[in-house]
Amino acid sequence: MKIALIGCGNVGQGLLQLLHNKQAELQDKYDFQAQVVAASTRTRGALYHLDGLKLDVLLGALAAGSLRHYPDSNGLARDWEALTIAREAQADVLIEASPTDLQTAQPALDICRAAFVSGKHLVLANKGPMALAYHELQETAQRVGKLLRFEATVMGGTPSIRLALQALAGCTIVEARGILNGTTNYILAQMELGTSYADALEQAQKLGYAEADPTADVDGWDAAGKALILAAAVFGKQFALDDLQVQGIRGITRDNIFSAHERNETWKLIARITPEGGSVAPLRLANSDPLASVKGATNAVTYVTDVLGDVTLIGPGAGGLQTGFALLSDLLDIQRLSSN
Repeated sequence: MKIALIGCGNVGQGLLQLLHNKQAELQDKYDFQAQVVAASTRTRGALYHLDGLKLDVLLGALAAGSLRHYPDSNGLARDWEALTIAREAQADVLIEASPTDLQTAQPALDICRAAFVSGKHLVLANKGPMALAYHELQETAQRVGKLLRFEATVMGGTPSIRLALQALAGCTIVEARGILNGTTNYILAQMELGTSYADALEQAQKLGYAEADPTADVDGWDAAGKALILAAAVFGKQFALDDLQVQGIRGITRDNIFSAHERNETWKLIARITPEGGSVAPLRLANSDPLASVKGATNAVTYVTDVLGDVTLIGPGAGGLQTGFALLSDLLDIQRLSSN
């Protein structure tokens, strides 16, 4: 499988590490051989080689800070634009793992379109295209006869999409609700231990959970983007961000935390979606609720079904290696379906 990788941050590098470290296992168990022919970054260069890039050398160049550290060789092209790679790279699959834009989904959305036009399967970690143009991309994939996979867009490496669409097939899901942002869950958990909001946010930033500008996390927009994807995937509804009621956690105080604790309740930032609409807001959950026990940067989702009742999935919702695993699982799914 020839792969073009757009975005070599923590998630892209997590996938590269898995492909490198698990090479023999993937070949023995799944007859899967990956050849990364292109790697693109926004500020640290890009590489393309038809015969594939050496993964250990590629990871070393990224660790050194720039793809310019990757040595020259015959046939190696440098500094192709991401859109050029999507259009012209000879690859079976394009992976879009660049930073998310929930306002326009660009430039990732145009890259996705170009990948389909040029005959590539598409795998996404970038939430923007799926949140804003889910149905367009699904219809395009079907029209051109290519596969679209996006497990990494919700709950990192924990298979929330696959659970809803495959494992729960035959059930009617009437609601999805969950903890879809690990940063805010970590902050609220630290506040339960007596830490102030400001100090908990600073800790989250030091640990790499929160960005220097934490707005997308703490104001609920990251969770809202994931809720849009669940709405489209599970219910076939293409809502916009403006359709959701979105509130973050900035207003939660230690007094709020203590008051909930006295009543055997726990504050969580909960994204909720139904066929009629959705919301993101901090809620007080009874400690008996499975979501109330989810601590740290862990994510969770509860699907409310007609046959099984509530089904809750808990697992890692962030991390380069963990989200890189979601990309790998999608690649294996594409290989399985393509070979049938």
